[in-house]
Amino acid sequence: MSALLSRLRPRDTPERIFVAFVLLLVGGGAVGLLAQSPWGLLPALAVVGVGVLVVDWRWVYYLLLSTLAFSREVALPGGLSLDVPSEPLMLVLLGCLGAAVLSGRSGLTRHQLLHPFVVILTLMLLWASVSSVFSVDTTKSIKYLLAKTWYLGPFLLVTLLLVKRPADVWRIAACHAAAACLTVCYAAARHATRGFSFADVNWAIQPFYINHVIYATVMALLLPYAFYAAQASRGLGRWAWRVAMVVLTFGLLLSYTRASILSIPIAGIFYWVMRLRLTRWVLLGAFLGAFSGALYFVQQNNYMLYAPDFEKTIWNGENFEKHLEATYKLEDLSGMERVYRWVAAARMLADKPVTGSGPSTFYPEYKRYTVKSFRTYVSDNPEHSTTHNYFLLQLAEQGVPGFALFALLVCVTLLVAERLYHRSAAQPRIRRVVLAVTLSLVVIIFHLTLNELIEVDKIGSFFFIGLAVLIRCKDWLDEAAPAPQAGVPLVAA
Repeated sequence: MSALLSRLRPRDTPERIFVAFVLLLVGGGAVGLLAQSPWGLLPALAVVGVGVLVVDWRWVYYLLLSTLAFSREVALPGGLSLDVPSEPLMLVLLGCLGAAVLSGRSGLTRHQLLHPFVVILTLMLLWASVSSVFSVDTTKSIKYLLAKTWYLGPFLLVTLLLVKRPADVWRIAACHAAAACLTVCYAAARHATRGFSFADVNWAIQPFYINHVIYATVMALLLPYAFYAAQASRGLGRWAWRVAMVVLTFGLLLSYTRASILSIPIAGIFYWVMRLRLTRWVLLGAFLGAFSGALYFVQQNNYMLYAPDFEKTIWNGENFEKHLEATYKLEDLSGMERVYRWVAAARMLADKPVTGSGPSTFYPEYKRYTVKSFRTYVSDNPEHSTTHNYFLLQLAEQGVPGFALFALLVCVTLLVAERLYHRSAAQPRIRRVVLAVTLSLVVIIFHLTLNELIEVDKIGSFFFIGLAVLIRCKDWLDEAAPAPQAGVPLVAA
């Protein structure tokens, strides 16, 4: 008997862990049977989950990407909210990343952590912390800082860890694209019952998207990935990506979202800008144009000349053609409501030019700075939306330093993308990735001039993923570059 017990006794650590798990499972099962509840198995399942995370937590990353399109905003006490299931999964990934860093197994290199993208994003986070000290609502600003942390951790740093080769980029895009295509099919089925009417778009996309702008932006930002992934694939994979392109385009067109439809030709134009090495001149022109426009409107209050007629500024919700006509006549409700908030943002900047009002505090702070001449029928703003321009939002909430850092990030990103495009001429696998990521980023950046979408999980995720992939593209090109011959001086590219 003693010999039998001696054989059954665990002899090393793995066997002890296995025995402990079996006892936990049996004990939990017994408790569950007695209580007639499955909750008794929860400890054993938690142990399995932790074990999987310790061994390989990539599945959490891909699960997060696969559920982004289905995530929903859930209200929390204190006026806060949480995107479920995306933000809880981000927190899990952030914990896994922290554990990997502490154990020395993160795999992040000094070169990657000192990349200009990472440095600028770190400075942005630090400045947001400074701005939060002077915030008009500290609770909201702290929530912003926390959310920004669990966006940067999973989507920037974890992507750097997990993307090892160009094929991994297409896998990441496929997770989001497949889920997005399912939401398009769902929305189209609902929309068809209303005759695909312009007025019923927001109803059709519920409950997965807050509004048609977010829905259309997701479709638009995924189209460059689908286009170049189809080129990089063969056989069934190529056909799957082509089907995805059709579905995404269908969803985009029937969203009736002007900016998102326009963003695709804008991305096409930027392709030629990048190909002709004109990015720096386009950025300089955009800066001079924005500065000159701001100077003109500020002088002698010229902006008052463009105040809308309250009675004529209406929403053509039943007719998309009249909606487009009202846009260029400056009688469109959504367009002039943007101007109403832009004027308020400019006045907020004048009041607090350095620190701003604090991250995530534009609403309801802006209402003290509005000009009644620009008021429209929807200026009550029951949905609590903000400036509808992310650059102005940075100015109003984080002052000139916050805006300057974000503008610098955008400029550096586009200039780096142009350089990578030309460096990858002999590496078509990498060049397709550079093009897909860059044009998707251009779509997002274009939308930022009319909306604030970086903090939207379905969109901001691929903004930071795009930055991470561009960093990895540089690594791949550096690895593929031939070593310099002895005695031959290095020439900067």
